[in-house]
Amino acid sequence: MPPVTHPHDMYSDAGYNMFSPAVAGDLPRIYVPNLRSDDVYVIDPSTFKVLYKFPVGRSPQHVVPSWDLKTLWVTNNAEGHSDGSLTPIDPKTGKPGRSIPVDDPYNMYFTPDGKEAIVVAEAHARLDFRDPHTMALKSSLEAPLCKGINHADFSIDGKYAIFTCEFGGRLVKVDMVNRKVLGYLQLSKHGMPQDIRVSPDGKVFYVADMMANGVYLIDGDSFKQIGFLKTGIGTHGMYPSRDGTKLYVANRGSNKVHGPRNGPGSVSVIDFATRKVVANWPIPGGGSPDMGNVTADGKWLWLSGRFDDVVYAFDTATGKVKIIKVGAEPHGLAVWPQPGRYSLGHTGIMR
Repeated sequence: MPPVTHPHDMYSDAGYNMFSPAVAGDLPRIYVPNLRSDDVYVIDPSTFKVLYKFPVGRSPQHVVPSWDLKTLWVTNNAEGHSDGSLTPIDPKTGKPGRSIPVDDPYNMYFTPDGKEAIVVAEAHARLDFRDPHTMALKSSLEAPLCKGINHADFSIDGKYAIFTCEFGGRLVKVDMVNRKVLGYLQLSKHGMPQDIRVSPDGKVFYVADMMANGVYLIDGDSFKQIGFLKTGIGTHGMYPSRDGTKLYVANRGSNKVHGPRNGPGSVSVIDFATRKVVANWPIPGGGSPDMGNVTADGKWLWLSGRFDDVVYAFDTATGKVKIIKVGAEPHGLAVWPQPGRYSLGHTGIMR
């Protein structure tokens, strides 16, 4: 993979407004996949207004920037049905293309060299390696002890990835060079691990757990749990600040997969240097912050409101929040364009 410029800061090439030439001319937009209404809402981040919506496949889960930054992929995993698909969006026009049939694309990542897409087939405990443009299947890797495989992040050199196993309360470590499972790690609280993010120096993986109401700290190389931080109820999504010093943690406000409206949702802020929670931003009146990302200027954290059919825009200076109504059960929204040379997937793991 293209090595990080600064070996002690893997986010050094994705700082404030550090755009690749590949995103020149891309429209500034927030793309919101709505799981139950099978559509994507498009928001103008400067006005906080919904511009339009368009239909996609069944059960859209995430909007994923491609490795080359030229396409945004909507992962329609069809939740229990056999008609999963990927819908491409042209970020220069904000319009969708024709969907490609793909088996159970709950989430999607890319190999660090960009040569293959990694479709996370959650229902099958399997990773499908596909052509990153045509999505033709090239090979598969089974992870049979990783029930509910879904989110991932990569080591600083790209040689391995760690995926969360939502329904097994564990993690799986995958050798990205030899394409094999290296092992599993059972987490101490036997909960439901969700999103995962690695520290700027690449040493510690932070794992959100919606049952444990906090974040595990995992030494990536030794693959051992080294700590736990309490954050809030229903800990779910995690996103580094644009300067790479903080980690924003979305607490969904419920331990249930299908939680109530107006729960005690919040965002916690972890300081990477001290590995401590330094702030908590509650949502007035309650809410359910889930997945999203940070704007290129670092001023706004956008998150879907999973159980409340809204999205949130948190002011990262004050923690105050704007709320915008969208479709039914919004999930992995994408902020675009984002800084960085390439994307490793999800809603924008930028390097």
